[in-house]
Amino acid sequence: MRRYIEIYSIMLRNSLIREMSFKANFLLWMIVEVLWFCGQIVFFSIIFGQVDHIGDWTKWEVVLLIGTHQMIAQIFQGFFFVNIANIPELVRTGKLDSLLVLPIDSQFAVSTKQFGLDSMINAALGGVVVCVSLARLSIVPNALSILLYLVALIFGVAVHYSIMLGLAAVSFWIVRAQGLVYGYFNFLNIARYPDAIFPRLFRFIFGWIIPVVIIANIPARLLIKSFGQPGQLMLHLVIASTVIFWLSRVFWRFALRHYSSASS
Repeated sequence: MRRYIEIYSIMLRNSLIREMSFKANFLLWMIVEVLWFCGQIVFFSIIFGQVDHIGDWTKWEVVLLIGTHQMIAQIFQGFFFVNIANIPELVRTGKLDSLLVLPIDSQFAVSTKQFGLDSMINAALGGVVVCVSLARLSIVPNALSILLYLVALIFGVAVHYSIMLGLAAVSFWIVRAQGLVYGYFNFLNIARYPDAIFPRLFRFIFGWIIPVVIIANIPARLLIKSFGQPGQLMLHLVIASTVIFWLSRVFWRFALRHYSSASS
């Protein structure tokens, strides 16, 4: 474990140096993400100009949900998205070979090569929106709710990571699989919508089988809508995320066994 921490710290430092070498690109992407985030809030503000509730969600509860989704999506994007999205290209060009021969776990090697500092700043913006929403709702969550919320954010990131890794692993058979990977990146945006707007069958499929809907909804509910019973919500998130992470790990190893390297 210590060796992996040391390796990751080196990769992290190299990524930060690379980011600071292209300051204009860093600032541009950060501005684009901020504008996109603000657009989501404006979109729901327009909706709540016509209605008072969406299911059991009020305006500022939905804003908190959007802020929660922003935090999860940006943390995932900062730590993992670029790395996972690059797997099909590594397979196509044969550059994956150079990572597979490293004396570390192959999944770790392909998942941690780059880091996006701009995404961390945008994740912090989501945290600010969550705090403002709590103030507007006049809610002061207790220590347990805050702790469960933070843990739930990690599980939410794990769900995104697991699903995208599984899609990227398809590239071992379908060489150009970027469409699947980037398609899911757009699909994950449904996590920012209140779960109450979806039909029951949709909530079951995307709450258990492909657990996208629960990624932000459960953390938000743990913070403001658990009604004193957070255990059931947390258990749902833990089970769904653990299963999908385990399946992605198994599928990654299965895919590697079917990989024909550039030298073969």
